[in-house]
Amino acid sequence: MTHDEVRALLLSFPGVEDGTSYGQPSYKVAGKFFTWLRPQLDDSIVVHLDNQHERDLLIEMDPATFHFTDHYRDYPIVLARIATVDPVWLKAALDRRWRKVAPKSLSKQHPRLTGTGSGA
Repeated sequence: MTHDEVRALLLSFPGVEDGTSYGQPSYKVAGKFFTWLRPQLDDSIVVHLDNQHERDLLIEMDPATFHFTDHYRDYPIVLARIATVDPVWLKAALDRRWRKVAPKSLSKQHPRLTGTGSGA
């Protein structure tokens, strides 16, 4: 993926807007933290997962795309290299994250993103 494609994907989620966190490009949904980009870490996007086991499996299956640093060791977070991440996988992971952080009032306005499937 390109940076423009990742940005377009992130902004396609309702209520998501550009921001900055720790000096890096970030995205919030209705003012709540959604994700951020880490250009200095192999040009990656931070992806929140359900658990660390999922992270370990992703890294084992595709170490060219997925990695993490010691900073994220104790969190269910993986770094995904933008150039090689699968767009379908990234969208599904971001769908799950959006459902967790979006306010209920916003979720109700977009029920296609609040089910158990991959969303939009």
